[in-house]
Amino acid sequence: MAVAVITGGSRGIGAAAVEAFAARGDRVYFLYEKEHAAATAVAEKTGATAICCDVADGQAVREAFRQIGHVDVLVCNAGICQYGLMSMTSEETWDRVFAVNVKGIYHCVNAAMESFLQKQKGCVITVSSMWGQVGASCEAAYSASKGAVIALTQALAKELGPSGIRVNCVAPGVILTDMCAGIDPEILEEMAQEAPVGRNGKPEDVAKAMVFLADAEFITGQVLPVNGGYVI
Repeated sequence: MAVAVITGGSRGIGAAAVEAFAARGDRVYFLYEKEHAAATAVAEKTGATAICCDVADGQAVREAFRQIGHVDVLVCNAGICQYGLMSMTSEETWDRVFAVNVKGIYHCVNAAMESFLQKQKGCVITVSSMWGQVGASCEAAYSASKGAVIALTQALAKELGPSGIRVNCVAPGVILTDMCAGIDPEILEEMAQEAPVGRNGKPEDVAKAMVFLADAEFITGQVLPVNGGYVI
């Protein structure tokens, strides 16, 4: 039985990932920041253990991983988005997006490293976005942070590969989660029709890709688009 740690696991893609890894028999821990009721519901549904932790806080992450101990699979899913012109984006907002989306991965990978190195084996799955690949207007901070996630994934795959640690990335497209709540339904439908598969994604679509990468022992340093062909 593998031990999987999933950040941002109380809702959306993270909650779907918790369910997917638990369903295959893994011992699952998930981190969340604010959604206490949602985290409790996910834990009760899946049998996973919820730990309240802001991934941007290095000390909090280290304490969480001390509770967990052994780690086999680390899914760095926690992320926040920001909409608006870059000229209207405050420095505080810009820094917070990068602190969660990029520095959170730094904290979590380093916290899991001792366990990985002890057995010379491990799997890290990061979560970028199709906007990290091609950029999105009025999402400069989000796009830039998700582009950084891709570069970090590739760098870590090269750095950690000799120690038996694989690092891969999923890059979701339009996934129907809370992040889409503020988008006009007509725009969502237009985007669905622009995708070759003719629909937007579900959290479960991304979770399945994560499970695949967790099992794919000869794949590392790759970005797996989960976008229905919206970006090819």
